[in-house]
Amino acid sequence: MAVQQAVDYPASYYAASANPAPARAMLQSSLQADVCVIGAGYTGLSTALHLAEQGYQVVVLEAARVGWGASGRNGGQIVNSYSRDMDVIERRHGPVAAQALGAMAFEGGQIIRERISKYDIQCDLKQGNVFTAFTSKQMTELAAKKALWERYGHTGLELIDHTDMANIVASDRYVGALLDNWGGHIHPLNLALGEAAAFESLGGQIFEQSAVVRISQGDPVVVHTEAGQVSCRFLVIAGNAYLGDLVPALAEKSLPCGTQVVTTEPLPVDLARSLLPGDHCIEDCNFLLDYYRLTADNRLLYGGGTVYGARDPGEIESLIRPKMLATFPQLAGYKIEYSWTGNFSLTLSRLPQAGRLGSNIYYSQGCSGHGVTYTHLAGRLLAEAIQGRSDRFDCFAQLPHYPFPGGRLLRVPMLTLGAWWYGMRDRLGI
Repeated sequence: MAVQQAVDYPASYYAASANPAPARAMLQSSLQADVCVIGAGYTGLSTALHLAEQGYQVVVLEAARVGWGASGRNGGQIVNSYSRDMDVIERRHGPVAAQALGAMAFEGGQIIRERISKYDIQCDLKQGNVFTAFTSKQMTELAAKKALWERYGHTGLELIDHTDMANIVASDRYVGALLDNWGGHIHPLNLALGEAAAFESLGGQIFEQSAVVRISQGDPVVVHTEAGQVSCRFLVIAGNAYLGDLVPALAEKSLPCGTQVVTTEPLPVDLARSLLPGDHCIEDCNFLLDYYRLTADNRLLYGGGTVYGARDPGEIESLIRPKMLATFPQLAGYKIEYSWTGNFSLTLSRLPQAGRLGSNIYYSQGCSGHGVTYTHLAGRLLAEAIQGRSDRFDCFAQLPHYPFPGGRLLRVPMLTLGAWWYGMRDRLGI
């Protein structure tokens, strides 16, 4: 039998500043559980923690380390709703679906705050995220977003005009913005580590370096790793962009896409505060958007773009630094200390996919760039469904889950061509 090589965290600011956490053992035995979860990212951890709170015996299997994938590498922004908003959902799937998903659109951020408070998770929570507009057209779209979200109960939104932008960001690139006071930002890896510790405090088990190699469907389901197995009443597949080809039926309906992030060296306090006076996180309104925020130790964390296929880490600074300096030319003399990349899972509809394989295997995937909040909602919905209350879960399960046209051979070049077109529209301001 081949020996599995230990996989540690990729080099990143988050890994370098992570809270102390144990290295967990590899699964090397046969276990029984009520529920087995594949993946110790936000979806898996949220599901496991919700179930453990209800007394379920849960085992989590992680191929690498807790939060190793997108959950520990993302921009750290608590952004509400979905990658496609309720107006799009209503046009495509009708008012009933829009109302159902809209009723849950702001729940993920609430769950994150509940977890942080209940389990005293130290993850540098800060309040507020801002959508910035380059053009009057984008500003009109932000006004429409505000009205849309208010229809679904959001009462924490403020439109910011050009004269007040200096209170938001020290950049002359933007004509205005929308401030979401229900948004925010966190140290994402520390959030994952804190949720894992909370789950274990309730008796849950997490095995790292324990990639799943085979699933035997049945009752019970048997989940096999190289050196062990778990027999369970229910299985939750939560691998997202790092699931690989374990479940081909899921792989053909989502596409791993890369995003790149850098952090500067620590900035002088006065400079850091001048860049983002409200200490909000920012994302712009372009299709190929940039996002940035200040860390707890006064670094600027800046990310952007989408790459269909991962870039070599050596290219990241040359890709992102020009974007950062276009926004903040005052950082020209400051070094980039960390740069990294990671994958998120994209769907053709840009809406998340949740569903069942048979009667006792559940899955959720394809957050399409809105994973921090949706994954926490998904964990609650998966736990509800396993407990026999599947009405909210089924609102997502009933959405069509389209395979990418062109199959695996053509889906990347087709999406790259589409991204080029929308990138051109961003540059032309149309």
